[in-house]
Amino acid sequence: MRSGNPALSDNTFLDLGSGALVQGDAGAMTLDGTVNKTALLLALALAGALFSWSQFDAAMASGTPGAILPYVWGGAIGGFVVALVTIFKKTWAPFTAPLYAVLEGLFLGAASAMFELRYPGIVMQAVGLTFGTLAALLLAYRSGLVKATENFKLGVVAATGGIALLYLAQMGMNLFGFSGMGFINGSSTLGIAFSLVVVVVAALNLVLDFDFIEQGARQGAPKYMEWYAAFGLLVTLVWLYLELLRLLSKLQSRN
Repeated sequence: MRSGNPALSDNTFLDLGSGALVQGDAGAMTLDGTVNKTALLLALALAGALFSWSQFDAAMASGTPGAILPYVWGGAIGGFVVALVTIFKKTWAPFTAPLYAVLEGLFLGAASAMFELRYPGIVMQAVGLTFGTLAALLLAYRSGLVKATENFKLGVVAATGGIALLYLAQMGMNLFGFSGMGFINGSSTLGIAFSLVVVVVAALNLVLDFDFIEQGARQGAPKYMEWYAAFGLLVTLVWLYLELLRLLSKLQSRN
């Protein structure tokens, strides 16, 4: 079971000691349970986003825009740390996944408000495209129109890894004062093409996540894996939303 999502890797459902499939006797993972927990995580993320957005508005009204920075960096760094903990301690997912959702919501709300201030209407466009993509790919996957074959999985995983390495290289270059990959954030034709590719790859990761969750439910993974699977799907949705915001901002900056 391969997924480009780092939270949903090949050995997610395997016992680290024996290498055997982890199964729950008292209760097993189900698709319905995973869907319900995904909806709950999305609601928590939305609540966090609405709160930080309101704080952004208050900060701008009072002339202290710096007051929103704790929500941006606290949500981003805190969410990253909690995500790592969740990945390495999957049994903690019932507690860490909701915390991750709230922290990411705080970050997304503040970041979205900044984008909205500069490009009015961009947030609703990005939200609509994110959930529209989710619905379309889920329908395509359930109807069999899109199948997560081994070659498909390999291609998406390779593309995801390549993008991650490119982002890491850019961060390293910026850290040392170099700016050799300005197309990543630039609004040139190359920059827009790059963002389009990243959005497509992020969207295709949803297909891999659907397949991964379905296999976990079929193999009888323990109940807490519903939380972990919902967390993994939320990771992909957050990435897709941010990349759509980046793409839309590039397109609007050219107008």
